[in-house]
This record gives sequence, structure tokens and C-alpha cells, in this order.
Amino acid sequence: MYVRGFIRTYARFLGVSGEQAVAYFNESIGEHAKVDEQVLVSAPRRRPSVWLWVAAVAALALVAFVAYSYYQFQQNGGSQVASTSPTDTPQPAASADASPLGHAPVPGKHVRGNGKRTLEVRVTQASWLLVKIDGTQALEGIFPPGTTKEFHGKQAVIRAGNAGGVDLTVNGRALGSMGRSGAVVDRTIGLVEE
Repeated sequence: MYVRGFIRTYARFLGVSGEQAVAYFNESIGEHAKVDEQVLVSAPRRRPSVWLWVAAVAALALVAFVAYSYYQFQQNGGSQVASTSPTDTPQPAASADASPLGHAPVPGKHVRGNGKRTLEVRVTQASWLLVKIDGTQALEGIFPPGTTKEFHGKQAVIRAGNAGGVDLTVNGRALGSMGRSGAVVDRTIGLVEE
């Protein structure tokens, strides 16, 4: 019961169907999880073990942490960015003429005039995506490999349910994948030219 409740809560947080996730869990454990009802009726009542209480408290603490993190993310307008680098090595400070993404500028690659840049999202592995452009939801759903979408605006917020399967390109410059395969990653990208 606790595991299924946790799976439902976590699935809702990720934006997928909680019932489908529980159904998949039930299929994966198969016959091992079925309990003979007669044994339950005839078994003497015992107090729950200490380990059951510890597991319940840990599950509740995890659910509370996830809920709090989601609340903080919503309060910050989705501007919280998850770390996507595999190591925690410090990055060099951006120079005054660096792009908004912290990369050195590439001559001839900037678009001047309209103050907007282009974001291209390319799906290489099936992934759930949420894209907001200038605070307006522009895309949400599960997309198959080969899907490519292009967006124009001043700021983009991208959340990927399988970060390793989503490649980003800003103004023709490939940024690579958003993170590791299977990782849920949020990224905010300023698209306005300085």
C-alpha cells in the first residue's frame, strides 16, 4: 500500500499517469505479491514491526521533500535550473561578450535586430517534454525519437523527463543533450541578444 501510494505521488509529480505507473508495478511483481486471503484471516494480529514504521517515515519524508521542491519550483516561476554537468567542476566566469548561455560567442552566429533568438528542441530518445516560451506553455507531451520543434521568444523554460534524449540548439549552435538518460532536468535559457 505504501509503495503504490508513493508510486502514484511520484508519477503525478513527473506529469505521468499514476494509475498506469501502479499497473506497471503490479505487472512487474506478478504472482510474488499475491497473498492468500485465508492466511490473512487466520493469522494472529501482530503489531507492525519497527522497520515498517521506519520505512513509512522515510517514504513520508521523501514525499514531503518532493512536494516542497515542486512548490519552490512553482514559486520561482520555473526558473530553478537543475545541474546537468556530470561533474561538479567549476565553470569559468562568462566574459562581457559571452552569450547568455555562458559559451564563447561564435562570429557570424548572432541574430541582430528583432531581439529574439531561435530555440530548436530535437528528440533522440522517447521523452516527456514541457516547453514554456516567455511564460506561456508552448509544448507538452511524450514525443518519439525524430521529433523536432522550433521556438522563438525571449526566454525558454524546458523540462525533460529523459534529458539524455533531448538535444538543444540555440541560434544554430548545438548545445548537446540536456543531461543523462532517464534524468528529469529543468533548464532556463535566455534567448534575448544583449
